[in-house]
Amino acid sequence: MPLVTSQEMFKKAYKGGYAIGAFNVNNMEIIQGITEAAGELNAPLILQVSKGARSYANHTYLVKLVEAALIENDIPICLHLDHGDSFELCKSCIDGGFTSVMIDKSGLPLAENIIETRKVVEYAHDHGVVVEAELGTLAGIEDEVNVKAEDSSYTRPEDVQEFVEKTGCDSLAIAIGTSHGAYKFKPGTNPQLRFDILEEVEKRLPGFPIVLHGASSVPQDFVKAINEHGGNMPGAIGVPEDQLRKAASMAVCKINIDSDLRLAMTACIREYMDAHPDHFDPRQYLKPAREAIKAMVAHKIVDVLGCNGKA
Repeated sequence: MPLVTSQEMFKKAYKGGYAIGAFNVNNMEIIQGITEAAGELNAPLILQVSKGARSYANHTYLVKLVEAALIENDIPICLHLDHGDSFELCKSCIDGGFTSVMIDKSGLPLAENIIETRKVVEYAHDHGVVVEAELGTLAGIEDEVNVKAEDSSYTRPEDVQEFVEKTGCDSLAIAIGTSHGAYKFKPGTNPQLRFDILEEVEKRLPGFPIVLHGASSVPQDFVKAINEHGGNMPGAIGVPEDQLRKAASMAVCKINIDSDLRLAMTACIREYMDAHPDHFDPRQYLKPAREAIKAMVAHKIVDVLGCNGKA
């Protein structure tokens, strides 16, 4: 099966009241763990590559690894650029085989965001590629994305219809209270997503797929494992999963998942090296780390996204 766009995935997800997982990839083990879980659960999948991952692993290597995953797993897979910051980067990914790109100009005034996004949309659509755009800015740090809390802003529902109509984008990332990175909220706090904003956006854009970034919500057993092996991670660090499930039942058709995978993989490697300090073969600690990725993805697909059996 060749790579697909997210267009048909989102239509089914919107109608079915579930979301597609968009998992960030950086190397072979991460791609294997993600795709094995999705394949066994018969779940549609978005594999996404950030600018930083592309720089780290090389565009060609990542594309070929994803192509190998397509051979091994009979599920629809979309290859997506996460947080593209320029037309040139988006164009390079489109020309290099990606089936979806995100252009993130959310830090610009609305009029400028529309102009820059439209430029990418026109090129992408001419090449059969879909485009995700963003309105509102999320706080937090993830690769090249670094926004201070005071500089973040919720999406203004009154802007979304004009933005989508003028840009022609295929999906829209909005800011309703999530944030990038693992350390989102202080222990003991009770973060609440702004479902009132999501509901208003849904009214103004009926049937249009919405995206949530910064939606990591790490299970506490992973937090415990990290802390038991030298970490110092607070207990309340992510968006409550029941709120993500609610968002997935509404207009949210794509939920980005990155920090959860990094934390699961790191916790497993720390635990392994703590138990086997004399081991030096990367295969010995990357194999269980790959299984940790797989377990985390399976949990997200079944318990958060609800897209198992939807391929």
